[in-house]
Amino acid sequence: MTRKHLIAAIVLSMAAPSLEAQKFEGLAPTPPMGWNSWNKFACDVDEALIRETARAMVSSGMKEAGYQYVNIDDCWHGERDERGFIQPHPERFPSGMKALADYVHSLGLKLGIYSDAGWKTCGGRPGSRGREFQDAATYAEWGIDYLKYDWCDTEGLAARGAYLTMRDALFAAGRPIVLSICEWGDNDPWQWGAEIGHLWRTTGDIYPCWDCEHDHGTWSSWGVLRILDMQDGLRGHAGPEHWNDPDMMEVGNGMSASEDRAHFSLWAMLAAPLIAGNDLRTMSAETRAILTHEEVIAVDQDPLGIQGFKYRDHGDVEIWFKPLAGEDWAMLVLNRGEEPAGVTFDWSHEEVADDLSDRSASFHRGRVFELRDLWAQASLGTTRRPLEATVPPHDVLMLRLDRLAGEGGRDGSEG
Repeated sequence: MTRKHLIAAIVLSMAAPSLEAQKFEGLAPTPPMGWNSWNKFACDVDEALIRETARAMVSSGMKEAGYQYVNIDDCWHGERDERGFIQPHPERFPSGMKALADYVHSLGLKLGIYSDAGWKTCGGRPGSRGREFQDAATYAEWGIDYLKYDWCDTEGLAARGAYLTMRDALFAAGRPIVLSICEWGDNDPWQWGAEIGHLWRTTGDIYPCWDCEHDHGTWSSWGVLRILDMQDGLRGHAGPEHWNDPDMMEVGNGMSASEDRAHFSLWAMLAAPLIAGNDLRTMSAETRAILTHEEVIAVDQDPLGIQGFKYRDHGDVEIWFKPLAGEDWAMLVLNRGEEPAGVTFDWSHEEVADDLSDRSASFHRGRVFELRDLWAQASLGTTRRPLEATVPPHDVLMLRLDRLAGEGGRDGSEG
């Protein structure tokens, strides 16, 4: 599309009624997986970083594991030209965004970009307020696949209306683009986001610590456990094509290996988008192994799309379950504390039921499941015997429960 035709398309789309506009479906049947520049690089982004990161996503095995989006966060912007079209920063992105998108696409990946519903982005760059249809058409021309849309400098705006405008603009532009609603959960986006975007932030920004509040003066960012606790009561709003987003991951950004492992496991149990935020080019083998763990990713990407729930809370020790396809389950034991925690779980005395999905494990009625420790990649026997384990501090035990035929198994008998 030439720039002349692009301008004409913008004029027509802005003049046309928006009654038939909708979000693009089929883009997020499972939680999106990718990488975002902000957590590690903040405003220090350029074309070389994005190209190198895309290559690292392939060479590290992350693409093979399911990651596909390479997302540029804030500060890629230059100025708007005399007709109001946003330009990438000429020194940081000298080849332009279309050339960068073409390169990322050539690797079998997708390119994401960032804007803001306000006059300015959080980093002080030009926002999309009043330019939504023009920016959406520009992103389509560039070949963008994912838009993270932030909420700074939005005084006087209604959140639902602002995000609805960008949804309509993206639809009018005609290119399927994932819309990531990033207004920090301030306006209960889980109540209205499903018809507008593919995912919505449920909290303020994450911070690479286990359990802390990082005070920025007028706002705070939060450690992994603080973010986890803020998800309480939200699971009923998530599912295929519309996901709760507890923010991008901090795996590989300074926490311990056990904390990274727990963080990744919890996001999988939450059916959260898996958006890495570390430096893929220099990550350790340990970090790579966490981010590409096939069996944990499978829990996150389970086609049922049901968010996990906390089944039991013993203070420092929590037990979580997540229904999976094929009548299977995932189980997670979280040790929030500072000391190793012994855990005993007698399956014969437990009935794990989920009213949201109308699923029940019914261990007490003789249903038998094979237990697999996902991080140890080892069998732990079956639910015929109580589970006994010790979970290290700031760590998890994560199990997959595969239902066995017979003895109340897949053949329907209760044995």
